Amino acid sequence: MKKFQTIGFFLLSVIAIAVLLQSCSKEESPYITSKFDPAFANVLQARGYIPDASCISAEDVACITELDISGTYVLTSLKGIEYFTSLKTLWCSSNQLTSLDVSNNPALVNLDCSSNQLTSLDVSNNPALVNLDCGYNQLTSLDVSNNPALVDLDCFSNQLTSLDVSNNPALESLYCADNQLTSLDVSSNPDLWYLQCYFNQLTSLDVSNNPALVDLDCADNQLTSLDVSSNPDLWILECHDNQLTSLDISNNKSLAYLRCYDNPGDGTKFNVAAWFSNNSIPSSYYQEFTTGTWSYNGNTISINYYIPE
Repeated sequence: MKKFQTIGFFLLSVIAIAVLLQSCSKEESPYITSKFDPAFANVLQARGYIPDASCISAEDVACITELDISGTYVLTSLKGIEYFTSLKTLWCSSNQLTSLDVSNNPALVNLDCSSNQLTSLDVSNNPALVNLDCGYNQLTSLDVSNNPALVDLDCFSNQLTSLDVSNNPALESLYCADNQLTSLDVSSNPDLWYLQCYFNQLTSLDVSNNPALVDLDCADNQLTSLDVSSNPDLWILECHDNQLTSLDISNNKSLAYLRCYDNPGDGTKFNVAAWFSNNSIPSSYYQEFTTGTWSYNGNTISINYYIPE
């Protein structure tokens, strides 16, 4: 009798193991484990998004709306992200991604893929995108023409030679500094309040259609003129290291921070039309205006604030 019990227990064990293996088959529906990059799957498990990295079902990921896999510094692929069909927020910054396919994530609203090694990024199938941070990559081009809801765009420190934001009327914040831009048209972005375009190759910049502008940094370009008369709410202006001969801030009485040094002026002076003169430069714990002198092409340039008649 005992012998038959032992045999029966053995057979039941074999059947149970067979059933378990069948249920966790990575090759048969609904399991999609083989579709995932193994390192990506392990991070998903470690961060509590899926129960088992070796046995992933479509149901495990289909309803996830927010995913934070940033800061692992080891992920090279997000193969499997296409199964996150309800995804609205994806944070995958500070990894080693060389490519990223979000074409099957049409509900995406927030995407942060900064600090990776991306050479291209296609967001044409993400029309609901509101916030995009793709800074600190190796992008040579970026097409956001199919992202009309875009409010915040950060493409800092890439290799962009052009950027078209004419189809982004809701844009409020644009951080495109440290690229290779030779021109930038923001005339279709009336709600823009934050513009950082320093360290480019801009020869002109028209901000006359940006009345909401509060913070403008266009330093380290090749600007020969700059008109901020249509920006009465401007609070911070950095336009140093350009080729400006003069500056008019007389219509910018909210201005609290101005850095305009290292411009050529007229060869001896850099004249700044303002609501104050050299004898009454605003100075407080929240106000800072360029003063003194600087050297430009061997000439000593002194700043001269004056009240226009």
